[in-house]
Amino acid sequence: MALGVYITFRILDFPDLTVDASFTTGAGVAAVLITNGTSPWLACLAAFGAGAAAGAITGLLHTKGKINGLLSGILMMIALYSVNMRIMGKPNIGLMGSDISTVFSGVKVLVLMPIVVVIIKVLLDLFFKTDLGLSLRATGDNERMIRSFGTNTDTTKILGIALSNGLVALSGSFVAQQSGFADITMGVGMIVIGLASVIIGEALFGAKTVFRATLAVVLGSIVYRIIIGLAYQSDFFEASDLKLITAVIVIIALVFPSLQKSWKQKRMAQKRTAALLNSIEQKGADADAGNIQSIKAF
Repeated sequence: MALGVYITFRILDFPDLTVDASFTTGAGVAAVLITNGTSPWLACLAAFGAGAAAGAITGLLHTKGKINGLLSGILMMIALYSVNMRIMGKPNIGLMGSDISTVFSGVKVLVLMPIVVVIIKVLLDLFFKTDLGLSLRATGDNERMIRSFGTNTDTTKILGIALSNGLVALSGSFVAQQSGFADITMGVGMIVIGLASVIIGEALFGAKTVFRATLAVVLGSIVYRIIIGLAYQSDFFEASDLKLITAVIVIIALVFPSLQKSWKQKRMAQKRTAALLNSIEQKGADADAGNIQSIKAF
C-alpha cells in the first residue's frame, strides 16, 4: 500500500484519496471470491485489477473530465463505498473456517509477505527504468516538458493512478486474508498511513534514486508499525487512538524536515553575517594602520 501511495504522492504529485476506498475494494473482491471457492492467489489478482480499474476512473475524471485532482479522488472514494457494498453484499465478510483457504494457509505471514514485498519492489524498480516508467516519472517532475517531447501525459497519469490503486487493493486483499475478514470501513484512514510510511522512509533513509526511494518506503512502513506498536504499549494511548497517533506522526514527519531546513539556513546566514562583519572589521583595522603609518611618515 505504501508503494502505491508513493507512486501518486511522490512520483505523480497527485493527491489521490481513492486509496481509502480502493483498499476496501481489494479486500471485498478477494473475500467474495475466496468464500465462493476461488483460488486465493487468483482472488488477489482480481483485487489488483479491481483497484486498478477504480484508479483508472479517477485518472479519467481528472484528465478527460478536467476535474481537480483532489476532488476527483474524493468523488471516486464516495462512489466506491456503494460499489464496495454491492460487491460484498453485506458490511462484513468472514474468512474464518476450515473450508476456507487463504494465501496464509499453512504459511506464516512473516515468511510469505517479505517475499511478496521484495518481488513487487523489484518489479516496480524495473518498470520505472523502462521508457514508459521514465515517462511516468517525468510527468510528475515536469509535465509541460515531457508533453513537448510527444508523450501523452494523460495516459501516463491514468496509468500511474491505476497502478497505485491496484497495489493498494492488493494490499487490502492480503490484509483481509490475514485478519480473517473484510469490512466495509476497513479502508478509512489508509491514505494517512501510506503517507506516514512514505514520509518517514524518505526522512530516515533518503530517496535520491528510484531503488533507494522504494526501499525507503518499504522500510518506512516497517518503522511506522514499530512506532505504532510502541505507542500501544504506553498506558496513555488506547486502541481507538490509532488514527490520532498516525496523524501526529505524519505532522511531525512533515514539519520536522522544514524546521531542520530553516535552522540550517539560519545558521548559514549567521555564519555569513559573522564572516562579513569580520571582513569589514579587518579592512577597517588595516585602513587605520595605514593611516597611522602615513601620519608618522609625514
